[in-house]
Amino acid sequence: MAELTLDGVTKRFGDGDGSIVAVDDTSIDIDDGEFLVLVGPSGCGKSTTLRMIAGLETITEGEIVLDGRVINTEQPKDRDIAMVFQSYALYPHMTAQENMSFGLEESTDLADAEIKERVEEAAETMGIGELLDRKPSELSGGQQQRIALGRAIVRDPSVFLLDEPLSNLDAKLRSQMRTELQRLQDDLGVTTVYVTHDQTEAMTMGDRIAILDDGHLQQVGTPLECYHEPANRFVADFIGEPSMNFFEVERQDSTLVNDQFEYPLSEETIAELESSETDTTKLTLGIRPEDIDLVDAPETAHDFEAVVDVVEPRGDENSIYLTFADFTEREPFVASVHGLRTIDNDQSIVARIPESSIHLFDQETGRAVRNRRLEASEVTEPQL
Repeated sequence: MAELTLDGVTKRFGDGDGSIVAVDDTSIDIDDGEFLVLVGPSGCGKSTTLRMIAGLETITEGEIVLDGRVINTEQPKDRDIAMVFQSYALYPHMTAQENMSFGLEESTDLADAEIKERVEEAAETMGIGELLDRKPSELSGGQQQRIALGRAIVRDPSVFLLDEPLSNLDAKLRSQMRTELQRLQDDLGVTTVYVTHDQTEAMTMGDRIAILDDGHLQQVGTPLECYHEPANRFVADFIGEPSMNFFEVERQDSTLVNDQFEYPLSEETIAELESSETDTTKLTLGIRPEDIDLVDAPETAHDFEAVVDVVEPRGDENSIYLTFADFTEREPFVASVHGLRTIDNDQSIVARIPESSIHLFDQETGRAVRNRRLEASEVTEPQL
């Protein structure tokens, strides 16, 4: 187990004006035994960051520190780090036992008996004890993934690095393996950095998540902090399915205005905006789909007449795509309701957007200037 620190880590490919910055001045402190998830869209720099930690990519600037030791120039084999790849990277001509043993045989002086014992213990932990005599071609995708994980476990490393290890699995097995991986990491207590583009994996697995975009670190926090208190519009849009709704508005005194609606603000919200140290005239109003209430008749200043455009059943809930009543040609916004509630296409309805649940972002910078407020009783960690 170990503490891992990225201090101003930068990676450039190429030289001069034509160079590409894949990771830009990224700093993250990862605690001993923590499960950190790096998440973001394709090409954001998350896998490059992981490969720099592993020593498979050289660092252009900054430092990577493992338990107080700068490891920038250390060879991968000397870093006490084990990595699991998306492709599993199993040797096809070797049995599962031989695949799991190979790293120990090549990089340690352990006796054959001790290596065999480690492999068998790891196989039992992974529930694959009966598969050790099989070759990869005789194993399912989930079984191959367990072998790849077992190969990392037997090394008893200070840090696990996992690069989208579940992306080749079908949806049901992927969900099962998410739970198994989280339980395994908790049992082993090994510092783990996990890369994924899937925000569901990030939300359900990580102690904290680090969100990247175009090589820049956007936010580091617990899943609920990033969901309910996004640092900027990108984070608010990326985390959550369906995504947050956004409306470009202009603040006119105590009212947010666009060509579809007017949204009055309370004195408390105005005070928040006045203290935000930004020009709060041009704003983006954000609201999560689950925070929009659908009611039969308008009762408050935050109720707006709408028309149902599309109903998308999801089983436990329905996603309702709406347009404002007088602007049915505009792009719809989304509300989430209970799956047993019946709502029909073209139905007239009222969308209530409560002020307590809105987010406000600076249009120019995207920075959050106001996030929804959560009562302590509302905050519960996601359950698997």
